[in-house]
Amino acid sequence: MKKTIIIAEAGVNHNGDIELAKKLIDAASEAGVDYVKFQTFNSKKLVSKNAQKASYQKENTGNTSESQLAMLKKLELSREMHIELINHCNAKNINFLSTGFDLDSIDFLNELNIDLFKVPSGEITNLPYLRKIGSLKKPVVISTGMADLQEIEDALNVILKAGVNKSDITILHCNTEYPTPMVDVNLKAMNTIKETFGVSVGYSDHTLGIEIPIAAVTMGATVIEKHFTLDKTMEGPDHKASLEPKELKDMVAAIRNIEVALGNGKKEPSNSEIKNKEVARKSIVAKKDIKKGDVLSNENITVKRPGSGISPMQWDHVIGTIASKDYQEDDLI
Repeated sequence: MKKTIIIAEAGVNHNGDIELAKKLIDAASEAGVDYVKFQTFNSKKLVSKNAQKASYQKENTGNTSESQLAMLKKLELSREMHIELINHCNAKNINFLSTGFDLDSIDFLNELNIDLFKVPSGEITNLPYLRKIGSLKKPVVISTGMADLQEIEDALNVILKAGVNKSDITILHCNTEYPTPMVDVNLKAMNTIKETFGVSVGYSDHTLGIEIPIAAVTMGATVIEKHFTLDKTMEGPDHKASLEPKELKDMVAAIRNIEVALGNGKKEPSNSEIKNKEVARKSIVAKKDIKKGDVLSNENITVKRPGSGISPMQWDHVIGTIASKDYQEDDLI
């Protein structure tokens, strides 16, 4: 099985602090993920001054009067911070990734030679944005929170028309609620996307815990994205619905185990269990003492362990034959 790409979404959980961002990179590297992902945006180009925060943002920040613009302004990463974080990722042997939320941010990330571009759920209906992403002709991952199949198809067509190969596109099933209620996960929709559009699929998770991403891998997800933080009790909009470092590490370990456990699909005895066949299976044995020349019947033969003799599946062929020698009780026939 091809290795699942695991993206640890640091997002804005750095709270605008470069040292905190580096600690997030350290935690992601230690957990063994493939990418650690941040967010690149210019607040004024992302939201208008009148835009309100989402209800979960109001609840998690404890500030209902603050505008979305004011909140995001504190969470911006400067150009210099990006370069510093990329260097830190290189030192920690982990891939840097960031989601650009405006056209200038996409250009900037391209200048930094980012090898993979992520379309967040909120931009799936943003035609100029999608066209810009597609024009880079680099691999694209598309999140689909809040979207229906028609909106996914429209976005996919824009990116394809702009020049991205279909084989370089992965569409992530997603639900844009933080945290996502289990009743709204609808994990089967991931495979609906795969069947409808013939693309690689994955899952971007906002549920609490790690069980749903693990389940997604068993269903064929090729990419898993999950928010993480150093501490869920920190101030900020996304910390509460994020994993802490130990949970992230546990999720990665479970996914890697699942990848191995899924195997090749061929049903045959494994190398580890072959040695147990003789112990666990049964053979045809003497039910009581049998003399040479006796007819073998239901009265004088039975089935017991070990499985080193004649298989009980040959029972009908043994019944009615003549004993070729003397047998004592429990001797293999």
